[in-house]
Amino acid sequence: MSSKESCRNELRTAIRQLSDRCLYSASKWAAEQLVGIEQDPAKFTPSNTRFQRGSSSIRRRFRTNDITSTPPTGVAYVSTPVMEEDEAIHGDFYLLAKSYFDCREYRRAAHVLRDQTGKKSVFLRCYSLYLAGEKRKEEEMIELEGPLGKSDAVNRELVSLERELSTLSKNNMIDPFGLYLYGLVLKEKGNENLARKVLVESVNSYPWNWSVWSELQSLCTTVDILNSLNLSNHWMKEFFLASVYQELRMHNESLSKYENLQGTFTFSNYIQAQIGKVQYSLREFDQVEVIFEDLLRNDPYRVEDMDTYSNVLYTKEYFSALSYLAHRVIMTDKYRPESCCIIGNYYSLKGLHERSVVYFRRALKLNKKYLSAWTLMGHEYVEMKNTPAAVDAYRRAVDINPRDYRAWYGLGQAYEMIGMPHYALHYFQKSVFFQPIDSRLWIAMAQCYECEQLHMLEEAIKCYKRAANCNDTEAIALHRLAELHRELGHPEEAAFYYKKDLERMEAEEREGLNTVEALTFLATHYKTQKKFEEAEVYCTRLLDYTGPERETAKSLLRGMRIAQSGFPSMDVEHFHP
Repeated sequence: MSSKESCRNELRTAIRQLSDRCLYSASKWAAEQLVGIEQDPAKFTPSNTRFQRGSSSIRRRFRTNDITSTPPTGVAYVSTPVMEEDEAIHGDFYLLAKSYFDCREYRRAAHVLRDQTGKKSVFLRCYSLYLAGEKRKEEEMIELEGPLGKSDAVNRELVSLERELSTLSKNNMIDPFGLYLYGLVLKEKGNENLARKVLVESVNSYPWNWSVWSELQSLCTTVDILNSLNLSNHWMKEFFLASVYQELRMHNESLSKYENLQGTFTFSNYIQAQIGKVQYSLREFDQVEVIFEDLLRNDPYRVEDMDTYSNVLYTKEYFSALSYLAHRVIMTDKYRPESCCIIGNYYSLKGLHERSVVYFRRALKLNKKYLSAWTLMGHEYVEMKNTPAAVDAYRRAVDINPRDYRAWYGLGQAYEMIGMPHYALHYFQKSVFFQPIDSRLWIAMAQCYECEQLHMLEEAIKCYKRAANCNDTEAIALHRLAELHRELGHPEEAAFYYKKDLERMEAEEREGLNTVEALTFLATHYKTQKKFEEAEVYCTRLLDYTGPERETAKSLLRGMRIAQSGFPSMDVEHFHP
């Protein structure tokens, strides 16, 4: 790969080229990576670069091993192509069209460029027509069904655009930006195989357009598809693979890629946020909180990805921190989907579910494909016992992303609520397929197996075992495993899990009904097995309690004394001073 200075030069060139073609989202992404590259100490001092972070601890905190300051060598590197500037003669028309485009007057922009044949003008004309079609499609959807309704509205420009771009591609008269648009049109029309091929051709020719990589990522739904892509080696490919691994729930692989990229892009807010999102998927909430707090200190007006941070604060029930975050994003940009989602989380934590739904619906009006809002709105409807609305919200979520385990889990909960365990079981199975490391999903599926209609206790035991191996923080799995084995007449297995549960409670310094139940069973079990010394240990611990369990312990101790001596015991109080 290139040195840091080469990366800087390439990104600077890419920013100009992307911005000049009105691909502002990709241009912004490239600019963020540009300033994320560690500055050369010979040229920059802490006093003249604002990205010298206060603690300078990001690399130490979030990276597991030492990475060299430049990416690994041995990779075939693609140099920045100099895009053909073919607008010298008719440059004024392009400037007028770009001005119309920036004012969202897409059809006027396309009309101005109707006679221009340069690749740059052809791309902007076609891109303007595509966005004009998208704009009209949104208008039709609102007119027919409302902003959140389902509709058969389509982009009416797709057919003509596909025809024109296909012809240009066959005649080799299209640049990488035109290929990007061609791939986008093919994806919208459902021709995913050809879309992948075209998008790969685009990134191999011009790897700095992050918008192409993002579209390609959405078409990589399996590892096999990802491995089949014929991508050129380039450091942008590393960003792509890290993002795809994250989407495919290959969290450790994704984390490794991002940590390697931090060797060059040490101060990249984007990479830091992505690491936080991966850690969130791994349910390492304490680390996620630290990452996002540091991110906000260095980028205080950031709204992107802050919905993930709000989910962590919600899970940890940090009312004041979530309130502060909601106020912060409102003051920055109130009408962003992420802002509305954060506010919705805040009201949900306060138990104001109706108000929470209002903000999730507002987020979806701003971005109908905003996945988190559909899923979280489904959760709110479950809390409100509005099952049909919850099912609809979850189904809309899986339509957008069939790999969203939270939506499948929500569907399972919803169908379980209305007494349809077979349907619920199907959806729980889908959720654990996409997120097998989440103990909550295994527990939900186990409880579904336990219900009266199914009563498949052996299958429930298998699920509880998986939950116990997935860091069951709610401490449900071990106790239920013990109870189920006791019900099925497996005393040795029950004793094993009661002991494990007891050890866990001791380590966490917890006590309660589960402790009493475990001690009582173990005392009785070992007495039955004539292992009197072990039984006596558990009986002695039961004497510390003041309820009926104390009398049970006395009775067990008395019985053991009789069994051991053959004579009645006078009293057992001496066992407990």
